[in-house]
Amino acid sequence: MYRRLVCVALVLTLIVVVFGAYVRLSDAGLGCPDWPGCYGQVSPAHAEPAISAAASLSPNGPVTLPKAWKEMIHRYLAASLGLLILIIAILAIRERRDPRVRAGVAVLLVGVVIFQGLLGKWTVTLLLKPAIVTGHLIGGLTTLGLLAYLALQAAGLQRHAVRGGVIRLARVGLLLVIAQIVLGGWTSTNYAALACSDFPTCHGSWWPSMDFANAFHVVRELGMAPNGELLSFDALTAIHWTHRIGALFVTAGLLVLVRALFGAGFGAMGGLVLIALAAQIGLGIANVMLHLPLALAVAHNAGAAVLLLVLVMVNTRLVSNRPWGWAGERKNENAYA
Repeated sequence: MYRRLVCVALVLTLIVVVFGAYVRLSDAGLGCPDWPGCYGQVSPAHAEPAISAAASLSPNGPVTLPKAWKEMIHRYLAASLGLLILIIAILAIRERRDPRVRAGVAVLLVGVVIFQGLLGKWTVTLLLKPAIVTGHLIGGLTTLGLLAYLALQAAGLQRHAVRGGVIRLARVGLLLVIAQIVLGGWTSTNYAALACSDFPTCHGSWWPSMDFANAFHVVRELGMAPNGELLSFDALTAIHWTHRIGALFVTAGLLVLVRALFGAGFGAMGGLVLIALAAQIGLGIANVMLHLPLALAVAHNAGAAVLLLVLVMVNTRLVSNRPWGWAGERKNENAYA
């Protein structure tokens, strides 16, 4: 039961993350401007008079009935996931002596989900502040990564002993992907995805005019500089171009990892990393060249989640071939580190 629920939660988390990206990219993040309900009601159907009144006052605004449903469906899914993770934590504590169960991680997940719920609330009540929205994205992908770890441990898959250099490359690759996801979230939440509309250059230059000081100032309103003025186009360009530079570092780091995996005899793992990386690069380029169609933008977010899952899998299944493992524990081929 524990293993099945973890797998269900993993799939549901992926759905929540991707659907959350769809809600954000379709401008439905404020479809219901209060929390946890919609105009104080349990569903948009019950709040239809209030939604219709808001839509009539601002026809092109963030509040419409379809947008409200998108926002509330996302909340329903997230609430279901939170309940499921609580049940998983309870089961994990009961089965904590099983070497395939990670009770500490399961309990940690409960804390992550509670904080994630608060971030979801603040995303709405603080009117889509970039730092809060980016944090909400990071929280969702943290939940996804931890559930993937629990699922891999619960499945009892064989772990492979490799030299320490390969493990270090896998760790670095995971950290690079996480950093790039944060940059991608910052790009998306600041609506900077089309600040550079050409490729591979930006505005025909390899180093366009940029404003880094305001671009990465965390505490500010959406679309505003810290001094209250509108965020400049140079700041948006700096956000976008930094995300592209980050993609170069990720590509280089993962290609080195792929080469090491093939060299160590783990071609299947290396192939998965290469396929996920190539797909994500292709989606990123296509989004720029085709001017960010909604389907491709959502797919790019899904690709980031898949790449994260692949790197979590690689890091979970590799152990050091030294007598002492990564965290100093005695290596045991039949145990889970």
